[in-house]
Amino acid sequence: MRLRHIPGSEDEVGKSPFVIHNPGAHRGSFGRLFGNDNPIEIEVGMGKGKFIMELAGIHPEANYIGIERYSSVLLRALLKRQEMDLSNILFMCIDAKAMADIFEPGEVSRIYLNFSDPWPKDRHAKRRLTSPEFMRVYDRILKKDGTVEFKTDNKELFEYSLDAIPAAGWKIDAFTRNLHHSDMARGNVMTEYETKFSLMGNSIFKLVASR
Repeated sequence: MRLRHIPGSEDEVGKSPFVIHNPGAHRGSFGRLFGNDNPIEIEVGMGKGKFIMELAGIHPEANYIGIERYSSVLLRALLKRQEMDLSNILFMCIDAKAMADIFEPGEVSRIYLNFSDPWPKDRHAKRRLTSPEFMRVYDRILKKDGTVEFKTDNKELFEYSLDAIPAAGWKIDAFTRNLHHSDMARGNVMTEYETKFSLMGNSIFKLVASR
């Protein structure tokens, strides 16, 4: 589905106090932006931000950074953020490929990948957020005991991920092909897409990976 551009979204994102501008300048010191040394967790491709903002409200003991490439999408999240009394969440408008140049090695405690673009054509496999190429990026920024959590309703992408992640030198700590009817459902925070697809009767797949 083609993304609808919102005129002026770049300007709005560019002046928002909730967006980390020139994020590379904060490499290794993101804790200063939050005023503490709490663990930093990030969501890559956060969409409208429901998941990560709800997570931030539940867990004030952690800091959250939502990453979204498209300003028109991020703008929708910023409108929600303005209505919330949170001090532990900020956003970046960047391409996920740049994360290894933005975060210091070991600066991130957990990475969330939720309902990522499946890029179904084989020639686009490197663009999948669970591809070996992206797993190498995560390897550079995660703490030694850091984890990657991935959710999707796309069976083909999930099966691909179950193979691609170990092929990149990682291990699958846990996985389920029916999240909402599994032990992994405890504490689950739903995304916009997860709510929509669940109501349609789609199974939700999830895995947790570490080195």
